[in-house]
Amino acid sequence: MMAGRRDRTQQLRGSRIAIAILVGIIIGCVCAVMFPNGFFNSTNSSLTVNERVQVGSSSCESSKTLKSDFASLSEKNNKLKKQIKELTEKLRLAAEQGSDNAKKQVLSLGSSSQIKPGPFGTVKSLRTNPTILPDESVNPRLAKILKNIAVDNKEVIVALANANVKAMLEVQIASVKRLSIKNYLVVALDDYIESFCKQNDVAYYKRDPDEDVDAVGKTGGNHAVSGLKFRVLREFLQLGYGVLLSDVDIVFLRNPFGHLYRDSDVESMSDGHSNMTAYGFNDVFDEPAMGWARYAHTMRIWVFNSGFFYLRPTVASIELLDRVADRLSKGKLWDQAVFNEELFYPSRPEYVGLHASKRVMDMYEFMNSKVLFKTVRKSEELKKKVKPVIVHVNYHPDKLDRMRAVVEFYVNGKQDALDSFPDGSE
Repeated sequence: MMAGRRDRTQQLRGSRIAIAILVGIIIGCVCAVMFPNGFFNSTNSSLTVNERVQVGSSSCESSKTLKSDFASLSEKNNKLKKQIKELTEKLRLAAEQGSDNAKKQVLSLGSSSQIKPGPFGTVKSLRTNPTILPDESVNPRLAKILKNIAVDNKEVIVALANANVKAMLEVQIASVKRLSIKNYLVVALDDYIESFCKQNDVAYYKRDPDEDVDAVGKTGGNHAVSGLKFRVLREFLQLGYGVLLSDVDIVFLRNPFGHLYRDSDVESMSDGHSNMTAYGFNDVFDEPAMGWARYAHTMRIWVFNSGFFYLRPTVASIELLDRVADRLSKGKLWDQAVFNEELFYPSRPEYVGLHASKRVMDMYEFMNSKVLFKTVRKSEELKKKVKPVIVHVNYHPDKLDRMRAVVEFYVNGKQDALDSFPDGSE
């Protein structure tokens, strides 16, 4: 009996404890809802619900702003690190440039970062080298002249001339003015051409006295003057200008700057007179004595014409000028032959070739006189269809007469203007 009463008392006491715990939990939940900031927090206790929402919203916006600023600063920091890395690499390569031609090419590319190739058929190698950093201190006087005439895209047509080629220069200047080409400059090699340009309102530049250049410039004929350009053009490139070099035996029929690709260091017209000769072909050499191996395949292309080419202001273009000028100064060589040898000869033991990208111009747009007089003028279809950008009278010695005939045919519409001339020279 006493044992049963004791068990009921213990059960009742346990029930009371469970009820007390449950009541405490309920009271705690109510307090948490009514006093989310605690009993003793006086700072925010007076805030309304709306104010609390605004505080929360402001805090979120501030957090987002900080995250955005942090991301922006991180990105700028990464870019600066990359620039520092590239500049450091360039300085290191510049110090080694004189002894290591392979590293010189890395310098010209402007980046030492490795690239992951894409899927098959999608990979394209670098074709367009970065331009150099212009340096006006090289020739402040020339820099000022170029700023006045090459106002749009830092490109200029350059023609070298002395008194011996004045008549052809007149025809060329007339063709340039007819097309309203403003960025055209004559490098006057003597006082006579300087005076002629002044009288005819033609932009010109007369170089400072230079014994080596002046000796040829004042008395040399067309070929001799042509060889000077490789020394003269260097400063134009150093100033950051793209240069379209033009010999004076060229007639302009359209503005050439609308027909350039500008994707290569060197863009030149061709001496070729067909698709094969201008753009290249596989020439098979036959040597019967070799029996089974009698046929040897060779690659052929007719030379780039050194009288009309476009140079982008890149390290490779400047190196080309330096190489050609150096070889011409050491012997009696034809500038066009040296120009092509430096462009096309590959590296080999004891010789490092020029790493310059090159493009040949459309032979019907940038037309040599062999194409015109042997092919185009004999085809009624081509005479109607083809309108050259320029005609270069490079294959014929009677240059002036043929230049005038080109103007008569293409500008004045005289259909028989070209008929009286032989295909070649007599």
